[in-house]
Amino acid sequence: MGKKLFIFGFGFSSGAIAEKSKVDFDVICGTSRSQEKIENLRTKGFEAEIFDGQLTSEIEIQLSNTTHIVISVSPGDEDPVLKALPNLIELAPNLEWIGYLSTVGVYGHHDGAWVDEKSELHPVSKRSIQRVKAEEAWASLSKVNDIPLGIFRLSGIYGPGRNWFINIEKGTSRRMIKPDQVFNRIHKEDIGQAVALAMRKNIGGVFNITDDDPAPPQDVVTYAYELMGKTPPPEIDFETADITPMARSFYGENKRVSNKKSKEVLGLKYQWPNYRFSLKQMWDEGSWKA
Repeated sequence: MGKKLFIFGFGFSSGAIAEKSKVDFDVICGTSRSQEKIENLRTKGFEAEIFDGQLTSEIEIQLSNTTHIVISVSPGDEDPVLKALPNLIELAPNLEWIGYLSTVGVYGHHDGAWVDEKSELHPVSKRSIQRVKAEEAWASLSKVNDIPLGIFRLSGIYGPGRNWFINIEKGTSRRMIKPDQVFNRIHKEDIGQAVALAMRKNIGGVFNITDDDPAPPQDVVTYAYELMGKTPPPEIDFETADITPMARSFYGENKRVSNKKSKEVLGLKYQWPNYRFSLKQMWDEGSWKA
């Protein structure tokens, strides 16, 4: 029997995982809630099924010979995959490995200090609290059934069609200033590469997948404007800025995230190591466009 990858939630990041993993799998199947996206995936050579929180007979058939699973769906109060498929292990008797895409938001606020995979979790936002709960649920299933689980904590994701150049073109870019605030970032291709490496050897564990250079957000915006040959907009004070509660909550978590373990254990060589390299590369080759 060949290897088969099943992805719950075939989106921006998991699409990169699928592309980087083509060489390792005989079949790759992904789910979406949209029939239009399902048809699009099939035209690209992937198998695809509708998943909207309900187990279907089509998914049952797909899982019957699945060897690897990646979960890339928002958890909500309960992980939707585990809720819909409490008997997942029975449905996928050939399962060798599970991957869960999480977020560095689970670390919460560390006042700008460095964190790694052993750091305490202090989730602040509701969505980060939900992620911790989902991580724990998948870890429990993994342990009980002795199946390797890779948890990939991702920082702010960017790539073609989703980046600072796009925001500038749309007129939505702002330079918001909060003293000492920094964020990490990650290009979707590095996410794809990281998970592909883990699946290749069925490596389990928790991994921060993030760049080398946590930096103030306004510095990244300014550099993007410089590359485009445009004048950056005026700086905006965070305290008085008119932003959504979700956007404000992101600034409530300040930390520098280490990617050392991903390099040492997975052998990951980041192709997009910092924002300056990445922005210049994307601009020069035009890969910032969707």
